[in-house]
Amino acid sequence: MSLNKVMLIGNVGKDPEVRYLESNPQNPGNNAKVASFPLATSERYRDRNGEQRENTEWHNIVVWRGNADVVEKYVHKGTQLYIEGKLRTRQWTDQTGNKRYTTEVVADTLQLLGKRPEGENQPQGGYQGGYVQQPAAPAAQPAYPAAQPAYQPAQSAPQAAPAPQPAAPAYQGPLPAAEPSDDLPF
Repeated sequence: MSLNKVMLIGNVGKDPEVRYLESNPQNPGNNAKVASFPLATSERYRDRNGEQRENTEWHNIVVWRGNADVVEKYVHKGTQLYIEGKLRTRQWTDQTGNKRYTTEVVADTLQLLGKRPEGENQPQGGYQGGYVQQPAAPAAQPAYPAAQPAYQPAQSAPQAAPAPQPAAPAYQGPLPAAEPSDDLPF
């Protein structure tokens, strides 16, 4: 068994770069959208001398399809996000023939955190912040309408009331005499 899971809370380092993959000749209107951006996470601690220190890590984030739509509309430099996804390392050869590597977080889930910037009006029917999770299999769905929350707990089937149990018969015999050892204070 193995697990590849990343959870981050941080601030976007620059405006996201959004690209469309080439369309499929059989389905020309179905371009896959991908967005990428850097995310900074910071850790504060005190060193041996008691001075406050800060360590910042930068993560390359990649989001696809519906989540890329949300990122394109609502994520900008400085936006605070919660990201959940998996690590992926890619390799390619650059123009000079050298092998290059990059490690990125492919986000499955994202949540906008923090306050909305002042003066930013939310269009009617737009995304209102909160939990977004891209389905595992791509499906033709509207992109996260405001009238419905992105997370809806599953409805459980109603259960029948348990059958009543017959009452135990009442004890009819004499009560046992109390022994002095049963008179302990604890």
